Amino acid sequence: MFDISMNALMAQLLVGLINGCFYALLSMGLAIIFGLLNIINFAHGAQFMVAAFLAWMGFAQLPLLLGPEFKINFWLALILAPLIVGGLGIVLEKTLLKRLYHLDHLYGLLLTFGIALMLEGAFRHFYGISGLNYDPPELLRGGIDLDFMFLPTYRAFVVVFSLIICAVTWYLFERTKLGALLRAGTENAKLLQAFGVNIPLMITLTYGFGVALAGVAGVMAAPIMQVNPLMGANLLNIVFAVVVIGGLGSILGAIFTGLALGLVEGLTKVFYPEAATVVVFVVMALVLLTRPAGMFGKEK
Repeated sequence: MFDISMNALMAQLLVGLINGCFYALLSMGLAIIFGLLNIINFAHGAQFMVAAFLAWMGFAQLPLLLGPEFKINFWLALILAPLIVGGLGIVLEKTLLKRLYHLDHLYGLLLTFGIALMLEGAFRHFYGISGLNYDPPELLRGGIDLDFMFLPTYRAFVVVFSLIICAVTWYLFERTKLGALLRAGTENAKLLQAFGVNIPLMITLTYGFGVALAGVAGVMAAPIMQVNPLMGANLLNIVFAVVVIGGLGSILGAIFTGLALGLVEGLTKVFYPEAATVVVFVVMALVLLTRPAGMFGKEK
């Protein structure tokens, strides 16, 4: 009996780690955007969904329209979809978001929430709400026998690749000159601009990069989740909780909290399945009561 319980525990922890990788990627993008722009990007889940649809359309629909030689495989989609979504994010920032920087945070939240609803509504109109299948690439099919479970190779790739992306992003923002400029911009943008730094360009590229991270997560999620217009909305509440727990604007907090809460969620599914959907929000409430700035946030 103990062996069965241990097998179930290890399997759920691994599943939780996979979910935690998506939480970390998405919340990291949110933390980057809030850290510099002071905007809560409620469109993040929709942008995640758009990237998944772009990957699916490049593989399933583009060959029907232009011929089989135009099929976009997973590896190319993993590059193109985040770039396209990031580019659309840049257009959004240049045309709409930049008009709200001098206003209260609530206006940015309402605008991005409206954009999310528009994107979800558009995709629901054309594709309905039924999930669409997107097969993993041939190279990553099959699995690995871990004794306590059979781990699909693709899910192992998701964990490794997500951790690499998280580590590279953390290093970029915390250990490079560019990262130092970005952090300085969050403290005193006017002073930094006086030294000749192009703050508007830096803000635009930062928003595009944060959205592109959601795009990477969306493409990787497509073979695991069924691609549908609500796939981002289903994750967004949890991701916002992750950002709040980790500390608004904290990249390290987003990474650590995303991974940790994925594991906590996996453990909860073993010991108390009924609470699995709310445990993240219970943790958020406890953190807000004891440390309102979040685990890695700075107390003011």
